[in-house]
Amino acid sequence: MSLPIHELAATGKKTYTYKDYAALPEGAPYQLIEGELVLTPAPGTYHQVVSMKLELKMAGYVLERNLGLVLDAPVDVYLGETETYQPDLIFISRERLAIVEPARINGAPDLVVEILSPATAYYDLRKKFRVYERCGVREYWVVDPEEKAVEVYALKEGKFELAQRAEGSGQVFSGVIEGFAVSLESIFS
Repeated sequence: MSLPIHELAATGKKTYTYKDYAALPEGAPYQLIEGELVLTPAPGTYHQVVSMKLELKMAGYVLERNLGLVLDAPVDVYLGETETYQPDLIFISRERLAIVEPARINGAPDLVVEILSPATAYYDLRKKFRVYERCGVREYWVVDPEEKAVEVYALKEGKFELAQRAEGSGQVFSGVIEGFAVSLESIFS
């Protein structure tokens, strides 16, 4: 049974859980971050263009080589009772496809891409960054359309380390999707 957000808010709860989140109407623009239902409005058109270009490149590469699955938002990624996110893009390796369930991704994807926007940048760079790290996301891409920059973080001994950064031009590559690289000009132009 789905509940309007105002009914959930009227309960006076300070910490929400996946059960509360799952009770929202389908398509409700929220993510569950540290037990808080965070409104994440639709991104702007440039954000969507960057997302689409990167997804087409990544998904085409992955599908052609039968490496796994690339999905885009909105798809629920369940990382704990108080953490359910909708990353812009995710990659799940063929060996780990069992985490794909009908209603959600149950666990950490191998690779997560978050494209910054004014409404979500704080969460993407701070709170979600720490949870992705703690839950074992192997690679985290932070894409900044305003700066035309991409940072790639690799998980090393349980901590994210900045593996690559490119701004304006050049390319970045994935250590998780073997052989995959993308030029910044191809996603930001």
